[in-house]
Amino acid sequence: MKKTSILLIDDDDSLRRVMEFSLTEAGYRVQTAASGEEGLRLYEKEFFDAVITDITMPGISGMEVLAKVRQRDAHAPVIVITAYGTIESAVEAMKQGAFDYITKPVSRDELRLTVERAVKMRRLEKENVKLRAEVTDRYCFDSIIGTSEKMKEVLELAGRVAASDASLLITGESGTGKELLAKGVHFNSGRAENAFIAVNCAAIPEALIESELFGHVKGSFTGAVRDKEGKFELADGGTLFLDEIGDLRIDLQAKILRALQEREVDRVGGTKPVAVDVRVIAATNKDIERAVHEGAFREDLYYRLNVITLAIPPLRERKEDIPLLADHFLKKFNKGASVLLEAAALSALMAYGWPGNVRELENVIERASVLKRGARITPEELPEKLNKGNRGVADIILNLPEQGISLEDLEKSLIIKALEKHKGNQTRAAEFLGITRPTLIYRMEKFGLK
Repeated sequence: MKKTSILLIDDDDSLRRVMEFSLTEAGYRVQTAASGEEGLRLYEKEFFDAVITDITMPGISGMEVLAKVRQRDAHAPVIVITAYGTIESAVEAMKQGAFDYITKPVSRDELRLTVERAVKMRRLEKENVKLRAEVTDRYCFDSIIGTSEKMKEVLELAGRVAASDASLLITGESGTGKELLAKGVHFNSGRAENAFIAVNCAAIPEALIESELFGHVKGSFTGAVRDKEGKFELADGGTLFLDEIGDLRIDLQAKILRALQEREVDRVGGTKPVAVDVRVIAATNKDIERAVHEGAFREDLYYRLNVITLAIPPLRERKEDIPLLADHFLKKFNKGASVLLEAAALSALMAYGWPGNVRELENVIERASVLKRGARITPEELPEKLNKGNRGVADIILNLPEQGISLEDLEKSLIIKALEKHKGNQTRAAEFLGITRPTLIYRMEKFGLK
């Protein structure tokens, strides 16, 4: 991996060598210059992730270096060095666009922390520039594939609420595209120029989730060797996407509620709240209303998040979108080459239940694109469950009574039969039914089955 590069400009040979050693030891690649003139010559020849310059130097001063650097790259983080007696000049440098300043004598920890923050800011800005460049073709609502009536309704509502700052709750099974929709809302809002920060609440270890969300101060716990900004602060001015919020601990739910109401967060171990301006979009694949009823989710947070709900339907409820999605993924994984999906293969895709939704369909098409023998994808390139499972369904003969039938009773009966067939093994029963084990458990709970 390419090392982060730092340009260090200072006419004090001793201080320059000490700072160079400290930054090199921290893992940075450091280029040094003994004057403003030499520093600018180096800057013209090479890209640097950050620039550190003394303010007071013979010839070209640090202020002039700052002006020249920002003239070439308005987003380049410049850190200025100043003596205690000239703090006013450092403040003036900040007004002119400097990222931060450090004072002499330079503390090693302060130097490293300031450079780390500058580099992080630079990286986030580059990521945001890249994301903004992708807005038109990736995160415009028109690019979210779906012509079914249910998807049209979701996208139409998303388009109407994007311009507001209202909190959103996106619901839907795993793999339906909740994060993609959240990005669409963000990049069609007035916050599009600022950060979109995504957090999977279920993927972060429980001991770290509070620090990840709200940040911490140095020394607040073992391993907290420096202050750290949390995701709320990193998303300041932009959007924070809290995925799988239904898995969040109750005590942290209270802190998120406070952040939404007071527009400020408390870092772990901190004594002063930090103001934040964040739009929160939450997502879950759980039944949050049921979790509220059972006391597993705060009712006040639910209503705070649930200003607008965008419910993404599972793929099995919008099967008319499968041919369009399959064609999109074929083009993606075959780099635009013409690949034909045979009618029998498409029929298998249409008949399958898709417990993993769009994500599972994408994986199936990627697999088929790798295994194909020519320019055609046949049923043989599809996973066995798509062929065998659907033949089994076609063989079922139902004697439908004249007075009608309860679909829920039928579903409950099928689940019971599958569990009996596999002697209570939930994993094998779920595979037999073509659903995931968590989906099976959810439905067992729904029907009161143990």
